[in-house]
Amino acid sequence: MVNTATSKLTEAQPVFFFDVDNCLYPQSSGIANMMKERIYEYGMAVGISQDEVEHLCERYYLDYGLAVRGLIKHHEIDPVEYDKKVDGGLPLEDILEPNLELRQMLQSLDMKKWVFTNAGLPHAQRVLRILGIEDQFDGITYCDYCEPDFPSKPDAPMYHRAMMQAGATDPKLCYLVDDSAANVNTAQELGWTAIHVTDHPELSQTGHHQIHKVTDLPKVLPHLWNRNK
Repeated sequence: MVNTATSKLTEAQPVFFFDVDNCLYPQSSGIANMMKERIYEYGMAVGISQDEVEHLCERYYLDYGLAVRGLIKHHEIDPVEYDKKVDGGLPLEDILEPNLELRQMLQSLDMKKWVFTNAGLPHAQRVLRILGIEDQFDGITYCDYCEPDFPSKPDAPMYHRAMMQAGATDPKLCYLVDDSAANVNTAQELGWTAIHVTDHPELSQTGHHQIHKVTDLPKVLPHLWNRNK
């Protein structure tokens, strides 16, 4: 599948960016809670007290977009070890399975499709492979935990990186579906069309559209799925 290099387009073309965690699979899977517990366990393993670890990781998430960015900055952790023990240790194969409905939806979307995630590359590729959709994407923009001061969503430079790597030149032709309200807000501020996927779409005012699951996208953006009809 996955080309992580910059894609060159001769003229402005639409690109649909897809988040991974809690977006391509249901938030109700429980993976987010497992990941949070593993982050806390890792924080304690590198010397953060049990009393402080939850507060610090939550603060780092708010300050830096990812807890790992704060752990690297303030605790000098090994990002490779972190990735293996936190994301790599999740029992994804026991929780996720191939999703034919999702695959068919992606196949019927006749435009460039790009993964845009704050996860590391191994985790993102693992999720895509388990869901049976790895071959449906043209590339992936991810967080390289080994890169000094690496950017992440919801910071605007991460969106600029995603556009550059996907070969997108016009923000008005960029679409994002994401479960994070902050990530959706930045996309909207940059001129993208932003869709918030949430367990409670009726309560969300985030983004241009709100959906319950990613396979609801054709309901709110039917013109994209009807382009060749």
